[in-house]
Amino acid sequence: MSFKEGEHVLILYKDRKYLKRLVKGLHLSVRGHAISFQDILGKQEGQKIGEFFVLKPSLEDILLLGFKRGTQVIYPKDAFYTAFKLDIRHTDRVLEFGTGSGAMTAVLSLLAGEVWTYEVSERFYKIALKNWETFGLCSNVKAFNMNFADAPLEDEFFDACLVDVKEPWEYLEKVWRVLKRGKTCAFVIPTTNQVSRLLSSMANLFTDLEVLEMLQRHYKTNPERLRPEDQMPAHTAYLLFGRKRI
Repeated sequence: MSFKEGEHVLILYKDRKYLKRLVKGLHLSVRGHAISFQDILGKQEGQKIGEFFVLKPSLEDILLLGFKRGTQVIYPKDAFYTAFKLDIRHTDRVLEFGTGSGAMTAVLSLLAGEVWTYEVSERFYKIALKNWETFGLCSNVKAFNMNFADAPLEDEFFDACLVDVKEPWEYLEKVWRVLKRGKTCAFVIPTTNQVSRLLSSMANLFTDLEVLEMLQRHYKTNPERLRPEDQMPAHTAYLLFGRKRI
């Protein structure tokens, strides 16, 4: 498909990536090389224009390069693995609280039939809404600017749950109540002492507990000098998973 005005484009220059919205009259300059957005209109994805390649942005590109951050955005390496562990189907209703900037919501939205997400901060809530609107995401999301603790919800209403708040143990009983039997809840946690406290609180409510972290190592793509990159996204969060027991 060809590029149209108003769309977002991922522009590659050597090892650099730029996410831009195509507006006539604008351009991108990098190290003495320039590409006019007018020249991108009508071109095909994957085409080379001068020193640049133009591509449609993936969700990973959007989350890393496009989303405005009110809070720390969950890294794709954590987000996509978490979504996989939640075993989400296209008919599922998924609960999230601690919406933040809406990055994880966007990942859940791609897989689920419906996502209900709660954010107590009005500022973060508005940032998330703007992020989704900017990139045309999350049409199947119901977003609430309120504390999950105050949300009136039916028992066993959700097929999966994602929790990303400072004190998740305070919400465990309600999470257990609204989650269907045997289904998985995931927790994104920044520190080990929080993990320990949460584990101590989960024993009578959840089983099949698992704690892990995702380490990602990129390699230089020069076939003559293949070796790891000098830097790597190592620890970013602890991920804790548990399935509802009865």
